[in-house]
Amino acid sequence: MKGCPVFQKLIWVCCHYSAAATTEDNLGKPILNSSFLAATPFSYGAGHVRPNLAMDPGLVYDLTVEDYLLFLCALGYNSSQVAMFSEASFSCPKSPSKLLDFNYPSISVPQLSNQTTVTRKVTNVGPPGIYRARVVPPPGISVKVNPERIAFKSVGEVKEFKVTMEAERSAAVFEYLFGRLTWSDGVHNVGSPLVVLIRPKNRLKT
Repeated sequence: MKGCPVFQKLIWVCCHYSAAATTEDNLGKPILNSSFLAATPFSYGAGHVRPNLAMDPGLVYDLTVEDYLLFLCALGYNSSQVAMFSEASFSCPKSPSKLLDFNYPSISVPQLSNQTTVTRKVTNVGPPGIYRARVVPPPGISVKVNPERIAFKSVGEVKEFKVTMEAERSAAVFEYLFGRLTWSDGVHNVGSPLVVLIRPKNRLKT
């Protein structure tokens, strides 16, 4: 895949397969776990890799070495500890970034409060196009994507979007709830698992 001519200057794109993964088996049915029950993102992550589609994913969630270092800072590691993973000098910022905003394809909120908003950025690695958001919300969770439509004019263009989640009274507590966000231009389908855990102390949406 490193020989993919479209991404000669962006070799990392060819390895970024999660956005082009599928949650269906070769029969078009939901993937099962080892107990032959419907699997969840905890079993398959973003899904099974599809190498051909991964060579033309459309959009990717770009991450740099610095992003990972800042992630360690947000976890509570100090500058000396984090610097061990960096070839250059590095210091943690005084105000670390939010863990929920780590630009990973999966979107996870382990303790959903009244209303939680996470931020993601996608980079266009394909032709110009318009992507629209499709959401399969976790059961009992209200999910809003802003903006719901993103237009790209060139390769390498980066756009930001926000996902706001809020629990409704029908939502189950003390168990993980799963959904999915997909950006599609009609050709490319860029998927992200949505994973939420609700605590009973949260004030639920009426």
